Amino acid sequence: MLFAWRAEQRVRSSERELVKRQQDSALLVTEATLLARQAQESARDAAAKVALLEARLNEVAVQREQLESLVQSVARSRDENLVADSEATLRAGLQQSALTGSAEPVVAALKQIDDRFARANQPRLEPVRRALARDLDRIQAASVADVATLSLKLEEAVRMVDELPLLSAAEPRRDLAGASAPAAAVASAAASSSSEAIGFGDWLSREFGHASRLFVDSVWAEIRSLVRITRIDHPEAMLVAPEQAFLLRENMKLRLLNARLSLLARQFDAAQVDLRWVVGAVERYCDRSSKRTQIALALLSQVAQQARQSAPPRPDDTFAALAAVAGTR
Repeated sequence: MLFAWRAEQRVRSSERELVKRQQDSALLVTEATLLARQAQESARDAAAKVALLEARLNEVAVQREQLESLVQSVARSRDENLVADSEATLRAGLQQSALTGSAEPVVAALKQIDDRFARANQPRLEPVRRALARDLDRIQAASVADVATLSLKLEEAVRMVDELPLLSAAEPRRDLAGASAPAAAVASAAASSSSEAIGFGDWLSREFGHASRLFVDSVWAEIRSLVRITRIDHPEAMLVAPEQAFLLRENMKLRLLNARLSLLARQFDAAQVDLRWVVGAVERYCDRSSKRTQIALALLSQVAQQARQSAPPRPDDTFAALAAVAGTR
Protein backbone atom coordinates (compact mmCIF):
# COMPACT_ATOMS: atom_id res chain seq x y z
CA MET A 1 0.00 0.00 0.00
CA LEU A 2 2.79 2.33 0.80
CA PHE A 3 4.39 1.80 -2.55
CA ALA A 4 1.09 2.40 -4.34
CA TRP A 5 0.53 5.59 -2.38
CA ARG A 6 4.01 6.86 -3.21
CA ALA A 7 3.55 5.97 -6.86
CA GLU A 8 0.25 7.79 -6.92
CA GLN A 9 1.86 10.87 -5.30
CA ARG A 10 4.61 10.79 -7.85
CA VAL A 11 2.11 10.53 -10.68
CA ARG A 12 0.12 13.46 -9.34
CA SER A 13 3.27 15.50 -8.84
CA SER A 14 4.28 14.74 -12.41
CA GLU A 15 0.86 15.72 -13.65
CA ARG A 16 1.02 19.02 -11.83
CA GLU A 17 4.50 19.62 -13.19
CA LEU A 18 3.32 18.82 -16.69
CA VAL A 19 0.35 21.09 -16.33
CA LYS A 20 2.56 23.87 -15.08
CA ARG A 21 5.03 23.40 -17.88
CA GLN A 22 2.21 23.28 -20.37
CA GLN A 23 0.87 26.55 -19.06
CA ASP A 24 4.35 28.10 -19.18
CA SER A 25 4.80 26.82 -22.74
CA ALA A 26 1.45 28.28 -23.77
CA LEU A 27 2.42 31.59 -22.22
CA LEU A 28 5.73 31.54 -24.05
CA VAL A 29 4.00 30.70 -27.30
CA THR A 30 1.64 33.58 -26.79
CA GLU A 31 4.49 35.95 -26.08
CA ALA A 32 6.44 34.60 -29.08
CA THR A 33 3.42 35.06 -31.30
CA LEU A 34 3.02 38.61 -30.02
CA LEU A 35 6.69 39.32 -30.60
CA ALA A 36 6.49 37.81 -34.05
CA ARG A 37 3.57 40.02 -34.89
CA GLN A 38 5.43 43.07 -33.58
CA ALA A 39 8.47 42.03 -35.59
CA GLN A 40 6.36 41.66 -38.70
CA GLU A 41 4.80 45.05 -38.13
CA SER A 42 8.25 46.60 -37.54
CA ALA A 43 9.53 44.91 -40.69
CA ARG A 44 6.59 46.25 -42.65
CA ASP A 45 7.20 49.75 -41.23
CA ALA A 46 10.91 49.50 -41.98
CA ALA A 47 10.16 48.30 -45.53
CA ALA A 48 7.78 51.22 -45.99
CA LYS A 49 10.37 53.66 -44.69
CA VAL A 50 13.06 52.15 -46.91
CA ALA A 51 10.76 52.42 -49.90
CA LEU A 52 10.02 56.03 -48.98
CA LEU A 53 13.71 56.78 -48.56
CA GLU A 54 14.48 55.16 -51.90
CA ALA A 55 11.78 57.22 -53.54
CA ARG A 56 13.16 60.39 -52.01
CA LEU A 57 16.70 59.37 -52.97
CA ASN A 58 15.55 58.87 -56.54
CA GLU A 59 13.92 62.28 -56.47
CA VAL A 60 17.13 63.84 -55.13
CA ALA A 61 19.16 62.09 -57.83
CA VAL A 62 16.78 63.36 -60.49
CA GLN A 63 16.94 66.88 -59.08
CA ARG A 64 20.73 66.68 -58.95
CA GLU A 65 20.88 65.62 -62.58
CA GLN A 66 18.55 68.45 -63.51
CA LEU A 67 20.64 70.92 -61.52
CA GLU A 68 23.87 69.72 -63.13
CA SER A 69 22.27 69.97 -66.54
CA LEU A 70 21.07 73.49 -65.73
CA VAL A 71 24.53 74.52 -64.48
CA GLN A 72 26.17 73.12 -67.60
CA SER A 73 23.60 74.88 -69.75
CA VAL A 74 24.25 78.17 -67.96
CA ALA A 75 28.02 77.68 -68.28
CA ARG A 76 27.71 76.88 -71.97
CA SER A 77 25.46 79.88 -72.47
CA ARG A 78 27.95 82.12 -70.64
CA ASP A 79 30.83 80.79 -72.72
CA GLU A 80 28.83 81.24 -75.90
CA ASN A 81 28.01 84.84 -74.98
CA LEU A 82 31.65 85.45 -74.02
CA VAL A 83 32.91 84.07 -77.32
CA ALA A 84 30.31 86.01 -79.32
CA ASP A 85 31.01 89.27 -77.46
CA SER A 86 34.76 88.78 -77.86
CA GLU A 87 34.46 88.27 -81.59
CA ALA A 88 32.25 91.37 -81.91
CA THR A 89 34.72 93.42 -79.83
CA LEU A 90 37.63 92.30 -82.00
CA ARG A 91 35.80 93.15 -85.23
CA ALA A 92 34.92 96.59 -83.86
CA GLY A 93 38.61 97.13 -83.03
CA LEU A 94 39.55 96.19 -86.60
CA GLN A 95 37.06 98.71 -87.97
CA GLN A 96 38.42 101.47 -85.73
CA SER A 97 41.96 100.55 -86.75
CA ALA A 98 41.00 100.79 -90.41
CA LEU A 99 39.51 104.25 -89.84
CA THR A 100 42.33 105.67 -87.71
CA GLY A 101 45.24 103.83 -89.31
CA SER A 102 46.55 102.87 -85.87
CA ALA A 103 47.00 99.45 -84.30
CA GLU A 104 45.98 100.70 -80.84
CA PRO A 105 42.24 99.81 -81.19
CA VAL A 106 43.11 96.20 -82.09
CA VAL A 107 45.64 95.98 -79.24
CA ALA A 108 43.11 97.37 -76.76
CA ALA A 109 40.45 94.91 -77.96
CA LEU A 110 42.82 91.95 -77.62
CA LYS A 111 43.82 92.99 -74.09
CA GLN A 112 40.17 93.42 -73.09
CA ILE A 113 39.28 89.95 -74.41
CA ASP A 114 42.25 88.41 -72.60
CA ASP A 115 41.16 90.02 -69.31
CA ARG A 116 37.62 88.68 -69.71
CA PHE A 117 38.88 85.17 -70.45
CA ALA A 118 41.22 85.33 -67.45
CA ARG A 119 38.28 86.19 -65.18
CA ALA A 120 36.20 83.37 -66.69
CA ASN A 121 38.98 80.86 -65.85
CA GLN A 122 37.68 78.16 -68.19
CA PRO A 123 40.14 75.45 -69.36
CA ARG A 124 38.41 75.21 -72.72
CA LEU A 125 39.24 78.88 -73.36
CA GLU A 126 42.99 78.50 -72.82
CA PRO A 127 43.71 77.96 -76.57
CA VAL A 128 42.06 81.32 -77.25
CA ARG A 129 44.30 83.02 -74.67
CA ARG A 130 47.41 81.53 -76.27
CA ALA A 131 46.25 82.78 -79.68
CA LEU A 132 45.61 86.22 -78.13
CA ALA A 133 49.18 86.34 -76.79
CA ARG A 134 50.62 85.45 -80.20
CA ASP A 135 48.55 88.08 -82.00
CA LEU A 136 49.43 90.73 -79.41
CA ASP A 137 53.14 90.10 -79.83
CA ARG A 138 52.87 90.15 -83.62
CA ILE A 139 50.79 93.35 -83.79
CA GLN A 140 52.89 95.25 -81.25
CA ALA A 141 56.07 94.28 -83.09
CA ALA A 142 54.73 95.58 -86.42
CA SER A 143 55.46 99.21 -87.31
CA VAL A 144 52.30 101.11 -88.20
CA ALA A 145 51.99 104.79 -88.96
CA ASP A 146 50.34 106.59 -86.06
CA VAL A 147 48.15 109.02 -87.97
CA ALA A 148 46.98 110.85 -84.85
CA THR A 149 50.55 111.61 -83.72
CA LEU A 150 51.62 112.61 -87.22
CA SER A 151 48.61 114.92 -87.46
CA LEU A 152 49.65 116.66 -84.24
CA LYS A 153 53.19 117.09 -85.56
CA LEU A 154 51.88 118.67 -88.76
CA GLU A 155 49.76 121.07 -86.71
CA GLU A 156 52.90 122.04 -84.81
CA ALA A 157 54.72 122.56 -88.10
CA VAL A 158 51.90 124.82 -89.35
CA ARG A 159 52.24 126.90 -86.19
CA MET A 160 56.00 127.21 -86.70
CA VAL A 161 55.74 128.50 -90.29
CA ASP A 162 55.17 132.11 -89.18
CA GLU A 163 58.25 131.93 -86.94
CA LEU A 164 60.68 130.69 -89.61
CA PRO A 165 63.24 133.40 -90.56
CA LEU A 166 63.42 134.03 -94.31
CA LEU A 167 66.67 134.82 -96.11
CA SER A 168 65.06 137.95 -97.58
CA ALA A 169 64.11 139.32 -94.14
CA ALA A 170 66.47 141.92 -92.68
CA GLU A 171 68.22 140.85 -89.50
CA PRO A 172 67.38 143.08 -86.51
CA ARG A 173 70.21 145.33 -85.35
CA ARG A 174 71.97 144.32 -82.17
CA ASP A 175 71.26 146.40 -79.08
CA LEU A 176 74.64 147.75 -78.05
CA ALA A 177 73.35 150.31 -75.58
CA GLY A 178 73.07 147.89 -72.72
CA ALA A 179 76.10 145.75 -73.65
CA SER A 180 78.33 144.90 -70.71
CA ALA A 181 81.45 144.08 -72.76
CA PRO A 182 84.52 145.97 -71.63
CA ALA A 183 85.83 148.80 -73.77
CA ALA A 184 89.06 146.90 -74.46
CA ALA A 185 87.15 144.02 -76.05
CA VAL A 186 85.16 146.45 -78.21
CA ALA A 187 88.34 148.22 -79.21
CA SER A 188 90.08 144.95 -80.14
CA ALA A 189 87.07 143.87 -82.26
CA ALA A 190 87.05 147.22 -84.02
CA ALA A 191 90.83 147.04 -84.50
CA SER A 192 90.56 143.65 -86.20
CA SER A 193 87.93 145.04 -88.59
CA SER A 194 89.62 148.15 -90.05
CA SER A 195 93.02 149.74 -89.65
CA GLU A 196 91.62 153.13 -90.62
CA ALA A 197 89.13 153.05 -87.77
CA ILE A 198 91.96 152.14 -85.39
CA GLY A 199 94.07 155.03 -86.52
CA PHE A 200 91.18 157.44 -86.35
CA GLY A 201 90.22 156.15 -82.93
CA ASP A 202 93.78 156.48 -81.63
CA TRP A 203 93.94 160.06 -82.91
CA LEU A 204 90.63 160.92 -81.23
CA SER A 205 91.79 159.20 -78.05
CA ARG A 206 94.97 161.27 -78.02
CA GLU A 207 93.26 164.54 -78.89
CA PHE A 208 89.94 164.31 -77.07
CA GLY A 209 90.37 161.56 -74.51
CA HIS A 210 89.03 158.10 -73.79
CA ALA A 211 85.32 159.04 -74.07
CA SER A 212 85.64 159.87 -77.75
CA ARG A 213 87.29 156.46 -78.34
CA LEU A 214 84.32 154.68 -76.81
CA PHE A 215 81.96 156.74 -78.96
CA VAL A 216 83.84 155.82 -82.14
CA ASP A 217 83.90 152.13 -81.18
CA SER A 218 80.17 152.08 -80.57
CA VAL A 219 79.49 153.85 -83.87
CA TRP A 220 81.71 151.40 -85.75
CA ALA A 221 80.03 148.38 -84.11
CA GLU A 222 76.67 149.83 -85.08
CA ILE A 223 77.83 150.19 -88.68
CA ARG A 224 79.09 146.62 -88.72
CA SER A 225 75.72 145.35 -87.47
CA LEU A 226 74.11 146.79 -90.59
CA VAL A 227 76.12 144.50 -92.85
CA ARG A 228 75.67 140.72 -92.98
CA ILE A 229 77.56 138.35 -95.27
CA THR A 230 75.69 135.14 -96.07
CA ARG A 231 76.27 132.49 -98.70
CA ILE A 232 73.09 131.93 -100.71
CA ASP A 233 72.87 129.03 -103.14
CA HIS A 234 69.62 130.36 -104.63
CA PRO A 235 69.91 134.10 -105.20
CA GLU A 236 66.21 134.43 -105.99
CA ALA A 237 65.50 133.70 -102.31
CA MET A 238 66.86 137.15 -101.46
CA LEU A 239 64.50 138.79 -103.96
CA VAL A 240 61.31 137.75 -102.18
CA ALA A 241 59.24 140.85 -101.44
CA PRO A 242 57.27 141.16 -98.17
CA GLU A 243 54.01 140.47 -100.03
CA GLN A 244 55.57 137.42 -101.63
CA ALA A 245 56.90 136.30 -98.25
CA PHE A 246 53.37 136.39 -96.86
CA LEU A 247 52.08 134.35 -99.79
CA LEU A 248 54.99 131.92 -99.40
CA ARG A 249 54.19 131.29 -95.75
CA GLU A 250 50.48 130.84 -96.50
CA ASN A 251 51.26 128.43 -99.31
CA MET A 252 53.47 126.41 -96.97
CA LYS A 253 50.64 126.28 -94.44
CA LEU A 254 48.17 125.14 -97.08
CA ARG A 255 50.55 122.43 -98.20
CA LEU A 256 50.99 121.19 -94.64
CA LEU A 257 47.24 121.19 -94.05
CA ASN A 258 46.75 119.33 -97.30
CA ALA A 259 49.33 116.77 -96.17
CA ARG A 260 47.44 116.39 -92.88
CA LEU A 261 44.17 115.76 -94.71
CA SER A 262 45.92 113.22 -96.93
CA LEU A 263 47.22 111.40 -93.87
CA LEU A 264 43.74 111.30 -92.33
CA ALA A 265 42.42 109.93 -95.63
CA ARG A 266 45.19 107.30 -95.65
CA GLN A 267 46.64 108.78 -98.88
CA PHE A 268 50.30 108.62 -97.93
CA ASP A 269 51.67 109.23 -101.44
CA ALA A 270 49.86 112.57 -101.72
CA ALA A 271 51.06 113.51 -98.25
CA GLN A 272 54.66 112.71 -99.20
CA VAL A 273 54.42 115.02 -102.25
CA ASP A 274 53.22 117.94 -100.12
CA LEU A 275 55.83 117.28 -97.45
CA ARG A 276 58.66 117.23 -100.02
CA TRP A 277 57.45 120.56 -101.43
CA VAL A 278 57.36 122.17 -97.98
CA VAL A 279 60.82 120.82 -97.08
CA GLY A 280 62.20 122.17 -100.39
CA ALA A 281 60.63 125.57 -99.76
CA VAL A 282 62.03 125.76 -96.24
CA GLU A 283 65.52 124.78 -97.40
CA ARG A 284 65.38 127.28 -100.27
CA TYR A 285 63.82 130.38 -98.74
CA CYS A 286 64.51 130.09 -95.00
CA ASP A 287 67.68 130.62 -93.01
CA ARG A 288 68.95 127.10 -92.37
CA SER A 289 71.39 128.32 -89.72
CA SER A 290 68.43 129.34 -87.52
CA LYS A 291 67.47 127.04 -84.67
CA ARG A 292 63.78 127.30 -85.55
CA THR A 293 64.43 126.27 -89.13
CA GLN A 294 66.42 123.26 -88.00
CA ILE A 295 63.64 122.20 -85.62
CA ALA A 296 61.02 122.56 -88.35
CA LEU A 297 63.08 120.51 -90.83
CA ALA A 298 63.65 117.79 -88.25
CA LEU A 299 59.91 117.68 -87.50
CA LEU A 300 59.00 117.43 -91.17
CA SER A 301 61.64 114.73 -91.69
CA GLN A 302 60.12 112.65 -88.88
CA VAL A 303 56.65 112.95 -90.38
CA ALA A 304 57.93 112.02 -93.86
CA GLN A 305 59.72 108.95 -92.53
CA GLN A 306 56.75 107.69 -90.53
CA ALA A 307 54.02 108.48 -93.08
CA ARG A 308 54.26 105.19 -94.94
CA GLN A 309 51.53 102.94 -96.25
CA SER A 310 51.19 100.11 -93.75
CA ALA A 311 48.33 98.16 -92.25
CA PRO A 312 48.32 96.44 -88.84
CA PRO A 313 48.38 92.64 -88.97
CA ARG A 314 45.04 90.90 -88.60
CA PRO A 315 44.50 88.77 -85.47
CA ASP A 316 43.80 85.66 -87.55
CA ASP A 317 44.97 83.25 -84.82
CA THR A 318 42.44 84.69 -82.39
CA PHE A 319 39.61 84.48 -84.91
CA ALA A 320 40.51 80.86 -85.64
CA ALA A 321 40.63 79.99 -81.92
CA LEU A 322 37.28 81.67 -81.28
CA ALA A 323 35.74 79.77 -84.22
CA ALA A 324 37.14 76.50 -82.87
CA VAL A 325 35.68 77.12 -79.40
CA ALA A 326 32.33 78.08 -80.91
CA GLY A 327 32.34 74.90 -83.04
CA THR A 328 32.91 72.61 -80.03
CA ARG A 329 29.86 73.78 -78.11
